[in-house]
This record gives sequence, C-alpha cells and structure tokens, in this order.
Amino acid sequence: MNNIDRAFEFYGKHIYDAEKIQLLKDNNLKVAGHVHSVIWELFGAILTGKKAEGITGADLVGWEVKSAKEGGSYEYQYHRNAHLEKLDEDCIVNHLYCSYSDEYDGLEVRVMRGDELSDEFFGKWKPQCIEKYRNPDNLRFRKSVGFGYVQQHGLLVLQVSKGKLVFRKDDFDKVLGNR
Repeated sequence: MNNIDRAFEFYGKHIYDAEKIQLLKDNNLKVAGHVHSVIWELFGAILTGKKAEGITGADLVGWEVKSAKEGGSYEYQYHRNAHLEKLDEDCIVNHLYCSYSDEYDGLEVRVMRGDELSDEFFGKWKPQCIEKYRNPDNLRFRKSVGFGYVQQHGLLVLQVSKGKLVFRKDDFDKVLGNR
C-alpha cells in the first residue's frame, strides 16, 4: 500500500465518515468545517510521508497543509513573534491544498512549491506584514491564496468524487520537484 492508498483509507475513516455526517445532519448541525485542521495535517502527513517537527513553522517537515471548502480560499496566518521567519519558510516549503465538498464526499488535493507562490503571494505579503506589526496591538496577520489560483496552477494529486477515488498521481512529489 502506498501513501495515496493510506491517505485515501484515512480519508474514508476519519474525514468522510458517512455515519457522523448523517448524525450531524439529523441534529441540524453544520457538516462543512467539522473536520479540524490537525486532521487535515495528519492526512497530509500520511499522503506525503512527512511528520511534524516542533510547534512553529510549517505543519510538516517541508510541507504546509491547507484546507478549505470547495471554492473557498486557503488562509495563512502570521503571528507577531515569528512572522518574518514563517513568510521566508513559506517561500521554500511545499504547499498541500485540500478542497472538500459540503459533505466531504468530494475532495481534491493539489500541491505547489513555495517558490511557485513566493512572487505572487509571500513576497507581496512581507512588507504588508511588517507594516501591520508596527502597531503593537496587532497580534495576527492573515492573508489567503484563492481557490481559483490553486486550481489553475496546482498539481492535482488526488481527486475523490462521491466518496470514490477517481484520480491519483502516485509520483506527485517527483513531478512537483521537476516543474
């Protein structure tokens, strides 16, 4: 079993949990957004084969993991005490974007290298972030990468439709490195 198989198995057990989703619906609770970011990071760890290291910086060694409802943007937060280091790191690490449907039966995962994003995003955000933190009352700087940008420029790694794996790119890490 390779990483995509393991990640899809995890998705089926812990993200697209049909029983839990039905219970949420039966009790008039929101389905979209119930999967915590750490679960997406775990999904990313299984998919990339990389683990977390420390409590600051990229989510996984060499990877930043983002998730958003289909059509939504991927939010980046830069905290006051580590904003410049994090912005610099985001220019270097890979970025994994998970886009999920309302009920999680649809999923697309795309990846991009940090250097593919740095000119359009991180490089432009750096002076804005520095300016924001001139005010000591500001605690967070938030920006986002749009869904359409990731759809257009990101490498598709896997796609799930109606809970079924319909596309996979087993050599995504190799392809990503050669883009």
